[in-house]
Amino acid sequence: MLDNFLKLWMLKLSSLRSELHRFLKKLMQRWEVENYWQVGLILFIFAITGSTALYVRKFIFQLIGFSESTPFWEEAVMWVLIVFPAYQVLFLVYGFLLGQFDFVWRFEKKNLLKLKKLFVRNN
Repeated sequence: MLDNFLKLWMLKLSSLRSELHRFLKKLMQRWEVENYWQVGLILFIFAITGSTALYVRKFIFQLIGFSESTPFWEEAVMWVLIVFPAYQVLFLVYGFLLGQFDFVWRFEKKNLLKLKKLFVRNN
């Protein structure tokens, strides 16, 4: 019984490894990076940027005096005005510090152009 369990577990692990390999290959092609190390580093940059942005949000919202009773719309407006730009700056800073500035800069430009298209019409 244990033997069958281990065989099944190894099969699942092999399948998971194969899926992860395909996923990372897709990211390498999409992001135009050369190796898995860069993909891992870029994913790490996304992770620490998001985590830092949460700390920035908490700090700024406490500084402004927001509490649980603050209306959601006020928090949403302040998030767009303060936290969103802070995330973009942090993303660039972490990308620079970790040697991935070229990727981060391309990624930012592409996404900001997409955001611009939401608000600006081309005639």
